[in-house]
Amino acid sequence: MTAGRPQPLGATLDATGVNFSLFAERATQVELLLFDTYDALAPTRVVTLDREQHRSYHFWHCHVEGLRTGQVYAYRVDGRTDPKSSGTRFNRRKVLLDPYSRANVNTLWDRSRAVGPEDNCGYSMRSMVVDLETYDWEGDRPLRTPLADTVIYEMHVAGLTASPTSRVTHPGTFSGIVEKIPYLKDLGVTAVELLPVFDFDERQVLRTGPDGQPLRNYWGYDPYGFFAPHTGYCVDPCGCKHITEFRDMVKALHKAGIEVILDVVFNHTSEGNEHGPTISFRGQANEVYYHLWPQDRRHYMDFTGCGNAINANHPAVAKFIIECLEYWVTEYHVDGFRFDLASELSRGTEGYEMETPPLLWAIELSGILSETKIIAEPWDGGGLYQVGRFPGRRWSQWNGPFRDDVRRFVRGDAGLVGTVATRIGGSRDLFGRTGELPTNSINFLTCHDGFTLNDLVSYNGKHNDANGEGNADGSHENYSWNCGVEGPTDADEVERLRVRQIKNLASILMLSRGVPMILAGDEFRNSQFGNNNAYCQDNAISWLDWDQAAKENEVRDFFKGMIALRKEHASLRRARFFDGRRNERDLPEVTWHGVKLEQPGWEDTDARVLSYTLAGFDGDPDLHVLLNMYHLGLDFELPRLPGHRWHRLVDTAREAGADLQPVETAEPVTAHHFHAHGRSVVVLAALPDNGGTIR
Repeated sequence: MTAGRPQPLGATLDATGVNFSLFAERATQVELLLFDTYDALAPTRVVTLDREQHRSYHFWHCHVEGLRTGQVYAYRVDGRTDPKSSGTRFNRRKVLLDPYSRANVNTLWDRSRAVGPEDNCGYSMRSMVVDLETYDWEGDRPLRTPLADTVIYEMHVAGLTASPTSRVTHPGTFSGIVEKIPYLKDLGVTAVELLPVFDFDERQVLRTGPDGQPLRNYWGYDPYGFFAPHTGYCVDPCGCKHITEFRDMVKALHKAGIEVILDVVFNHTSEGNEHGPTISFRGQANEVYYHLWPQDRRHYMDFTGCGNAINANHPAVAKFIIECLEYWVTEYHVDGFRFDLASELSRGTEGYEMETPPLLWAIELSGILSETKIIAEPWDGGGLYQVGRFPGRRWSQWNGPFRDDVRRFVRGDAGLVGTVATRIGGSRDLFGRTGELPTNSINFLTCHDGFTLNDLVSYNGKHNDANGEGNADGSHENYSWNCGVEGPTDADEVERLRVRQIKNLASILMLSRGVPMILAGDEFRNSQFGNNNAYCQDNAISWLDWDQAAKENEVRDFFKGMIALRKEHASLRRARFFDGRRNERDLPEVTWHGVKLEQPGWEDTDARVLSYTLAGFDGDPDLHVLLNMYHLGLDFELPRLPGHRWHRLVDTAREAGADLQPVETAEPVTAHHFHAHGRSVVVLAALPDNGGTIR
């Protein structure tokens, strides 16, 4: 063994062995534990690091010759424990993971043994040395699809294929996703956004459900291994195949033209509060990694609702996060990140909001991340809400107001037409004030956290009893409407209305400027049976039902058609706000109407309708959109465009097959008015007239 190097942190394989480096600035002793196998109860070799030879300021390090890929290792760290005054929580009896570990194994893991003072070596998780250099990427690189052209598909890695109905070879894994790529490509999405793929404790039992079955952490928003693909999503985790399996998935998606965005959780860890387990961070530098109450540092500040909050703007923690992000881009070719509860990352050491948080600006300005999509969930669990004012300029943000305003409008709430027009135009009120763009807005109507689209039109209230919390969890206000019957029904009239409402919501999403995101399964009416917080449901409640996908052709074909329509018409996805420019036909970029031309009814508190004309540029046709959320049909005046006739591309009130038509076969409109049925969306295109009435 030699002294080794303090950088890079983690376990780095070279020609002669492995360099180990660990951040633990207040530790007085560090031991490197080397195991012969992943399930060995005790290490076969313990390397004690010397303070004089193996410590450089903040870092403990050594180089061990002869070690190769697959070496299993962990740490014991000791030091002065003074949680009340200094916040340190050293316990040399606990076996700790390497925070920079590229792969972990949890075969022996018992979470309860990581709590309390006792030794847990025989029940601990371990890290693994991996080889990053031998993989054949076949020339693959991140795709760099422009944000304006992006359509995001949010999905859970396991939930996509865990159901037997998926009929894949390896359900619930990264490999299972590969088998569903033809489906994703046919749908037309350009990116998948994967719920957390960092290692998390899927074995943690949260409580027992009403049916007597244990409920576990399913979503994965509770990580412990930030550099490591989740063990449970690998076909062969004990064979050190984590990296290969994840890379295979990314490469296959890229070949299909689909980007990979990771939902990352840097706001808290799986170690919880002072009563939680010691896994890594707590036992190495608790006082650095976490926000602690200054008055009594035994206790953790909690801005996340998960027991602790990461002290993200401490220099060492910011270094950890930046290096983690850059690692996933350089070694896994991921295309972007969505940051869970991102506002927590703008808090300083004392927990207050910072005007210019170093971490967030470092992410924005990183050269390695310069062409990587960065998306914020711009709020946290401590009351900080930053939609439209998130630090930086390049960050896209989940647009909660878009979700709520469009939901209310489509269910029939009155007096929202001005607000909805703003949302359709890219939410200038939120993003235009600071020089940002419509592409700073991630437009969504549903996501993992809340109702599915089918449930949004099928339930007035949440039905979360299966979560074992007395239906007290989950959002109480969903702006949903069940169309007259709560839950499943055989009533054909109700079912037809629900299908139309789903199409209305999908249409507005795809017609709006910004970046649309859809929830996996919404395109085939996937249901969670009214559960709007299925974080603990690793079962049929959360798994996609592919038998449902096979029979629900109408809605799926409509989603597919609306995605294609968006791609075909540049006026729907320009990366700027409406600015009044005119096209070659002297038509303004947008003109707002109601049922009468140029009378949109901004001040009408009873208004439930909106229409508008979008000018086409560079050969694109002009479009005219009718949104009638009133329950009765209405006649809308149509603008007259000399030499052109309006043709119906979309009409959500029509039956399957006639609800969406390509330009080539679209039916012409022969009158000066168009009758839009109650609760419907219509899209017309102005095509050169070949005879008949001039529109």
